[in-house]
Amino acid sequence: MRTFEKISSLLLFAGLFTFCNKTFSQPVSDPFSNGSNERNMIVVISDIHLGADLAYAETNKNLKPLEKFLERIRLSPNVKELVIAGDLLDEWFVPATTDTYQGKDQADFVRRIGIANKGVIAAFNRIIQDGKISVTYVPGNHDLTISAENLASILPGIKQARDKELGLGTYSPADHPEIAIEHGHRYNFFCAPDPISNQDIAPGTIMPPGYFFTRIAALHVVQNCRTPHDSVPPVTKNNSGGVSQNLLFGYWKLWRATLNLFRITNNFDEKIILTKVNGFTGTYSVKDLLPFQASTGGLIDVKLYKGIQDSWEQRQTLNNVAVKIPVAEAMRYVAEATEMDKQASVQYFLNPKSDKRIVVFGHTHDAKINTSNNYKGQKSIYANSGTWIDHNPKLTTMNFVIITIQNAEATSQTWVKLYNFEREVITKMAENSVRL
Repeated sequence: MRTFEKISSLLLFAGLFTFCNKTFSQPVSDPFSNGSNERNMIVVISDIHLGADLAYAETNKNLKPLEKFLERIRLSPNVKELVIAGDLLDEWFVPATTDTYQGKDQADFVRRIGIANKGVIAAFNRIIQDGKISVTYVPGNHDLTISAENLASILPGIKQARDKELGLGTYSPADHPEIAIEHGHRYNFFCAPDPISNQDIAPGTIMPPGYFFTRIAALHVVQNCRTPHDSVPPVTKNNSGGVSQNLLFGYWKLWRATLNLFRITNNFDEKIILTKVNGFTGTYSVKDLLPFQASTGGLIDVKLYKGIQDSWEQRQTLNNVAVKIPVAEAMRYVAEATEMDKQASVQYFLNPKSDKRIVVFGHTHDAKINTSNNYKGQKSIYANSGTWIDHNPKLTTMNFVIITIQNAEATSQTWVKLYNFEREVITKMAENSVRL
């Protein structure tokens, strides 16, 4: 486990709203063929996590298989679109003590990602340049602040489905408004863009606290630390502080749990977290992120993300969240993959203002297909496109989703199928269909 969302692999529960799914574990010869010359397949991948330094990047061994996978897509006469549902590039998984931009800027950082992963970038560019398959990128949280211009510098001609707010986007293929593809991080308390906090410290920043957590988690991995050198200073509940103080106490417990899991050899008061990213210019300590109090049971305060427990409602409005998630729920289930699965239903299928019948998220690295009924009683399908990182404990990797659009025949169905490419063998994991 290497990033905040992958803590969810420790907390898996049965998928919500699931029925009648067919589950497989069998090799498939060619999932990119429909037996005709019609291009009606939409391939969705996500969470590739290309890094600028392969010494610590989350995807390294899987790069060559990914190149082969992309070449198979390029040669298919039936694939119409390739959608990258976020976390293509990784600006977060960088050890805390490492200067992300090496004294330069984001444009140079993205250029280094292109060089470090030149085979994969070349494979994407061949698909784009052929012009037969549309390639669309949707932002994720690990590439939250990567600009459209910088992404296009290594992938010229790629389409980008972005909200007007940086770091978010939802994509519906042309002529198929019933389908929505997004990364899913806008519903996560730790990972959704935060344009409210830290504006006095880093004007214009949108970096959420998950960014700093991931920097610490990356340091943990590099250090291979098993025994913590320091401990989280105790904080006790402020019984006279009201709802806000109770929430901040819960926020402290989140940090305590994650720091106990992702241990580092440094003291928590050491200034080790180098930034100079997205408005931040300082070097911070772990304690700068931890809620604290001067006396037992007294006022709880925090330096970075001061007031974050009170701004979630406004943050969701700025992030275009259709159905607001109560802050206590958002914080309580922040590390659970099933909460993200639930939001696909809440935000789309059970929302009377939504017409979506198929929704694909990434983010959790937990590949699956769930089905449920929408508010009209119509069958709807949610898929998670998993990840391509080298190590995804207790879960599969090299995942992808194929949506095959129905034809004009009354009995034709739109199929959603989930696969993986581990050991360079394509295996079907699950499938389901719906008539749109």
